[in-house]
Amino acid sequence: MNNFLIKITILTLFVFYPSISSASGNGETFRQLELFGDIFEKVRKFYVEDTNDKKLIESAINGMLQSLDPHSSYLNEDSYSDMKVQTRGEFGGLGIEVTMEQGFVRVVSPIDNTPAARAGLETGDFITHLDGKPVLGINLAEAVDKMRGRVGSDIKLTIRREGKDPFDVVITRAIIQIQSVRGRAEDKIGYLRITSFNDKTYSGLSREINKLKKELDDNMHGLVLDLRRNPGGLLHQAIKVSDAFLERGEIVSTRGRNNKGSKRFNARSGDLINGLPMVVLINGGSASASEIVAGALQDHRRAVIMGTQSFGKGSVQTIMPISGHGAMRLTTASYFTPSGRSIQKTGITPDIEVQQVKVETTGKKIRLREKDLRNARDGEKLAPKPSNPQINKATKTSDYQLNRAIDLLKGISLYSISTTK
Repeated sequence: MNNFLIKITILTLFVFYPSISSASGNGETFRQLELFGDIFEKVRKFYVEDTNDKKLIESAINGMLQSLDPHSSYLNEDSYSDMKVQTRGEFGGLGIEVTMEQGFVRVVSPIDNTPAARAGLETGDFITHLDGKPVLGINLAEAVDKMRGRVGSDIKLTIRREGKDPFDVVITRAIIQIQSVRGRAEDKIGYLRITSFNDKTYSGLSREINKLKKELDDNMHGLVLDLRRNPGGLLHQAIKVSDAFLERGEIVSTRGRNNKGSKRFNARSGDLINGLPMVVLINGGSASASEIVAGALQDHRRAVIMGTQSFGKGSVQTIMPISGHGAMRLTTASYFTPSGRSIQKTGITPDIEVQQVKVETTGKKIRLREKDLRNARDGEKLAPKPSNPQINKATKTSDYQLNRAIDLLKGISLYSISTTK
């Protein structure tokens, strides 16, 4: 294929999309496409080694999308297939949610009870090498593909963590079967841990609450909902989880460009725990769908939010299948809490701040948040100011966040009993 044919192919593509070509007005779009064709052909002709046309085009598309924000990307056929499997709650790999930052892979959150979590990976870790080869220069999809592989095979990750020298971790790949909700009783307090929001999350939540009610003989005094290190997932599951504890009112709203396609999602009558007091635990690894739940319960004063500042991802991605070519993940909207707050780059501020204290201090811990990511979008300037009164904040410290949450619920229970006598 010569340079002329490449130009014709690219330009012809846009003849069938008049909305794109007409938007350029003075033909600037066509000139830029011609520039792309020139560079593409020179790379094919003069690069020191033979090139793969498909790989070049995919990399160009990914570069375009990733220049918009950290969450837009192109998924080839294999990546798209893997993504669909992951949202169903079972996939192969290491068990980490990652993003790309400064050319390296950065850990958003390890998933509970997976090889990555058992190996001690932490939120904010940089992965600089895979099996001794640098990740600098490859895109996120390629890095993720390298981390996946045959079940039972090992991969060596080189980790850079603030306050420590770089170190290697060898992890054995496994089938990642995510039980996204787990529960147990702590005295008369129910504890629910949600690790991600996939297709099975709400059904798991309902099942675990029913188990707790039976175990405690309907004598549960409160509930801790643990969203720490939960990187998010499916929007509709976050809405259903929020609805499980709200009787009425807005859960979340989404707004697209120029507020087109704006949607509001409201709660339906019915509270699975009949109004019992709640504490929601969050930290820097709580992102996206986790923040929707925490923000909704906070704005409605349905729960006390405890822990540390959340990640701050306030955008919605739409998966757009492309026939024969995988799919495109594109940021299409921003979401807002019921009071109108945008959490983009800021996150959810806990009502009671409780740091997770460790016995051994290794220096200030890296907290990866949306504002740290390359090309992260600014918060919504025209977002209405929060109108709902918030629970008074108090700063407290503790060795263990869950113990503090349980202590708070026990205190509320004792106070309620004393005032009814």
